[in-house]
Amino acid sequence: MTTFRRGLRWLFPTLLVLAWFALSGLGGPTFGKLSSVSSNDQATFLPASAESTEVRAWQEKFTASNAIPALVVVEKDGTLSRDDLAALAPLAAKLGSVEGVAPPAGGAPSSVVGPIPSKDGRAAEFIVPVADADQVRTVVSGLRDAAGTVPDGLRAYVTGPAGLTADLVSAFGGIDGILLLVAVGAVFVILALVYRSVVLPFVVLFSAIAALCGAILAIYWFAKAGWISLNGQSQGILSILVIGAATDYALLLVARYREALHAVESRWDAMRRAWRAAFEPILASGATVILALLCLLFSDLNSNRSLGPIAAMGIAFSLLSSLTFLPALLVLFGRSAFWPLRPAYDAGHAAPRHAARAARAGAGAAAGRGAAGGAAGAPEGLEDVRGLWRRVGVLIARRPRTTWIVALVLLCLGAAGLPQLKANGVEQTQLVLTATDSVDGQKALARHFDAGSGSPVVVVAAQDRAADVLKKVQDTPGISSASVYAGATAPGAPAAGASAAVVRDGRVLVNAVLASQPDSAEAERTVTDLRSSLDAVDPQALVGGVTAIALDTNLTAQADLRRIIPLVLGVILLVLILLLRSIVAPLILIGSVVLSYAAALGVSALVFNRLLGFPGADAAVPLFGFVFLVALGVDYNIFLMTRVREESLAHGTRPGILRGLSLTGGVITSAGIVLAATFAALGVIPILFLVQIAFIVAFGVLLDTVVVRSLLVPAVAYDLGRAIWWPSRLWRGSPSSPASPASPASPAPKEPVPR
Repeated sequence: MTTFRRGLRWLFPTLLVLAWFALSGLGGPTFGKLSSVSSNDQATFLPASAESTEVRAWQEKFTASNAIPALVVVEKDGTLSRDDLAALAPLAAKLGSVEGVAPPAGGAPSSVVGPIPSKDGRAAEFIVPVADADQVRTVVSGLRDAAGTVPDGLRAYVTGPAGLTADLVSAFGGIDGILLLVAVGAVFVILALVYRSVVLPFVVLFSAIAALCGAILAIYWFAKAGWISLNGQSQGILSILVIGAATDYALLLVARYREALHAVESRWDAMRRAWRAAFEPILASGATVILALLCLLFSDLNSNRSLGPIAAMGIAFSLLSSLTFLPALLVLFGRSAFWPLRPAYDAGHAAPRHAARAARAGAGAAAGRGAAGGAAGAPEGLEDVRGLWRRVGVLIARRPRTTWIVALVLLCLGAAGLPQLKANGVEQTQLVLTATDSVDGQKALARHFDAGSGSPVVVVAAQDRAADVLKKVQDTPGISSASVYAGATAPGAPAAGASAAVVRDGRVLVNAVLASQPDSAEAERTVTDLRSSLDAVDPQALVGGVTAIALDTNLTAQADLRRIIPLVLGVILLVLILLLRSIVAPLILIGSVVLSYAAALGVSALVFNRLLGFPGADAAVPLFGFVFLVALGVDYNIFLMTRVREESLAHGTRPGILRGLSLTGGVITSAGIVLAATFAALGVIPILFLVQIAFIVAFGVLLDTVVVRSLLVPAVAYDLGRAIWWPSRLWRGSPSSPASPASPASPAPKEPVPR
C-alpha cells in the first residue's frame, strides 16, 4: 500500500508535466500565426456607433471596395521638366501591376491616378488604391520596389494611409520575437540573482512560457473564429502580462515552498503546505486582475474591449500554470531545484517556533514591552529578522505616522505633474519612433501639395441636399477643395470632368481635401467644425474619413476612461473586502494604489514632455496604465495583507504587520522588479504607445513596490492597529483566536497608540 501511494505521488505530477508539455508543443508554433488573425487597421478599433464607422459602411456601398489609398510622391530639387514627367508616365502602369492594387474599373486603363504635378512644379504624385488591406505591408513593399525605378535625380516615397499603416505593421513585427527574447532574458537574469540557483530560474521561466503558449493557442482559435479581435497592441501586451504575472505568482509559491522545506522533511508534504498557503493570495490576485481586465468589455472602443478578454485569458493561464504545472515541476525536482543552495530540513524550524513565539509574546506582555519591545531591543514581530526588512520594520514600528506622511507627500508631489500629461492622441506620422519612408513622404507631400491630398474627409449627404452640402464644405475653413464622388476615381483624386454623381439609397459622397495634414490637430478641428456646420444644411449628413476616425478614436477613449475607472475600482474593492473580511483595510489599499497611479502618471508626464520630448500620448494610455497599475499594484498588497492577516491571527495585529512585511518583503520586491523589467521590455518596440505604457507601468510598479507596499500601507496599518480589520473578528478580538482581548493583540498594553 505504501508503494502504491508513493507511485501515485510520482504519477500525478508527472501526468501534469506531460499535459503541459503537450499544450506547449501545440501553442508554441501558433505564436508565429497570430499575425494572420491580427489587424492594425485604425478603423477596426472604433465602435459601430461612431460616425466615422457609419461613413465607412456607406463608402463600401459606393465603391464596393475596402481599398485604402497609397500616395507615391516623386520630388526633385529643381523643377520637373517635360522629360521628367514623360519618364514618370510609365510608373502608373508599374504601380498598377503590383499584386494587391485594386484593378481598374469602368473601362479605365489603370486604377492608379497620376502623375499629378504639383503647383510649384517640383513634385508629382500618384494615388494608388490598395485593395488587399490584410496584406498592406506586402503591397506597399511592392509599390516601393516599383517606385525605386524612377530616373536619377528624382526621389520617390510611398506614403498616405496605406504607407503609414504598412510602416506601423512593420514596427509591430518585433513583437513576434525580439520582445519575447528581451523579456525572457531580463526575467532570467533577475531570477538568477534572486535565487542564486542554476535550476530554479529555468523551472520558473518554463512554467511562464508554458502559460503563454496555452494562452496563445486559445486566443488564436478565438480570433480565427471571430469571437475576439486581435491587434499588435494586444499581442505585445499579452506576452508581457503573461510572463510577468506567471513569474510573480511563481515567486510567491517558491518562497512558501522553500520555507516549508526547512520545516518539513518530505518534499510532498512541503509542497502541500506551500500550495495551501499560496493558493488564496495567488487566486485572489489573479481573480482581481482578470475581473479588472474584463471591465474593459464595457468600453466603447473596440481595441480596448478586445484587450479585456485577451489579457484575461493570459492571466487565467498564468494562474493555472502557477497552481498546477509549477508545483508539479518543483515537487519532482525537490530540493535539487534550489541547487547549489538547497534548503536543509530543520526539525526545530516549524512547530516549536509557534510555541516560542507564544512564549515570547506572553513574556513581552508581562514585561510590558509593548509594540517597541522584543529580543535585543527589536519591536515585537521582528525578533528573528535581520537585514533591510528589520530596519524598515523598526522604522515603521517607532515612527509609523511620520513614515506614512512622508510617503504620502512623495506620492502627492509625483501626482502634481498629472495635469501636464497630453493624452489627446498624436498624429499618425508620430506613432512610429524610428525614421520611416511614409513619414518622409508625408513631409514631401506637405511641401508640394495640399497636405490632405489622398486622405480626404468623406461626407455622406442626402441627394436632394448635395449642392448645399458641397457649397458648405467648400466654404469651411481648412478645406482646400471638394467634389461630389462621380465614380472611377481614387479617393482624393481630382474630379473627372462633369460626370454624374454616384447615388446609393438616396445618398451621395462628397470628398473634401484638407489644407492641413490629415492626422494633425488642425485637421481634427476642421472635421469638428464641419460636423457642426452641416447640421444646419443636412441634419442626416455624416462626416468620416481618416481624420474623423482618429478624432472619434480619441473622443471614445476619453469617454472610456471616465466609464471604466469606477468599474475597476468597485470590482477590486469587492474582491479585497471578501478576501480580507474587512472594510477599512481594502479602502486603504484602494486609496494607496490610486495615489500611486496618479504619481506614476504625473512623473511620466514630466519625463515624456521634458526629457524625451514626445509630442503627446495616445488617448488610451491613461486607461491602460490605470488597469495595469491598479490591478497589479493591488496584487502586491494582496500578497502583503494576506500574510499580515495570517500572522495577525497568530500574534496580534501590530506584530503581525511587522512579521508579514518582513516575510513577504523580499518576495514582493523581487516580483515588482520582475514585472517592471518585463513591461520595460515593451520599450524595444518603436511604437510610441508601447514605449509610454512600458515606462508608466514599469515606473509605477517600482513606485508601488518600494514606497506604497513597503512604507505607506504597513505604516498606516500599524498606526491604526486593530482598527484596520473592522468589522471582522480580528477587530473585535474574538476569544477563540490569539487576537482576543487577553492576547498580545489586546489594546493594553500590547497595542498602545504610537506617538
